Amino acid sequence: MKHTADPAGHRKRFQEQVRENPRLAAVYFILRLLVVLMLVAQILHGNFENAFLCVLTLFLFTLPSFLERAIRIDIPNTLEIIILLFIFAAEILGEIRAYYVTFPYWDTMLHTLNGFLCAAIGFSLLDILNRDERLTFSLSPVYLALVAFCFSMTIGVLWEFFECLMDQLFLLDMQKDTVVHSIGSVMLDPAGGNHPIAIHDITDVIVVTGDGSQYPLGLGGYLDIGILDTMKDLFVNFIGAVVFSTIGYFYVKNRGKGRFARRFIPQVLPEQDQSTSGKNEE
Repeated sequence: MKHTADPAGHRKRFQEQVRENPRLAAVYFILRLLVVLMLVAQILHGNFENAFLCVLTLFLFTLPSFLERAIRIDIPNTLEIIILLFIFAAEILGEIRAYYVTFPYWDTMLHTLNGFLCAAIGFSLLDILNRDERLTFSLSPVYLALVAFCFSMTIGVLWEFFECLMDQLFLLDMQKDTVVHSIGSVMLDPAGGNHPIAIHDITDVIVVTGDGSQYPLGLGGYLDIGILDTMKDLFVNFIGAVVFSTIGYFYVKNRGKGRFARRFIPQVLPEQDQSTSGKNEE
């Protein structure tokens, strides 16, 4: 059945959300207010690229509520708050406020959390189907945990592909460079063979351009172009995926028991609740 707009009902559902989930409503309000203030500041300063990131952030904030309505699921408040904070930390604090540069482990923290969240999403996709009485198959806890892990790692790899593409096309340095003091490469083999030549105690690198100009970088070592950052991101994504996959395994093995796991696993709404659900609608 096609639903028509109902402003009065819309406000009523939001008021119910505030009463039933005051913490979630407060997080929504505070984060959106901060983003709107940031949007106004960026427009006034003429930073339209950052203004676009603010608009994108506001759009991403609506996705949990949209998914709840579209596929009739209930996203636990804990998971929804973490998703909202993750989006804010990545787009507003990380990109606009440059936390990725100011705090060396900011990116690492977010990639670890991303691995955890993506594993939760991958696990939920199959767990919802596994609990559907209309389906004839039943998946084991090990299989569900493995799918959750593989789903999370796939998302992590695809994101690294995206970062590499952006760096190659627009020189954005999304795969952050790393200063190292030792390198080994077969390209330094004078015989042109497959023997790696190592250089140690590197203190500087001089860049020579096509016109013969030389530019000492003064970074205190050799500039690694992204590979170490990529491997670090994938490794912490791996840690986050393993943690949630383990949680999901015991959740299914114990037949859905465990208060901690339920905070991160969306549930299909019963038929009688689907028409009246509005936990996260505004």
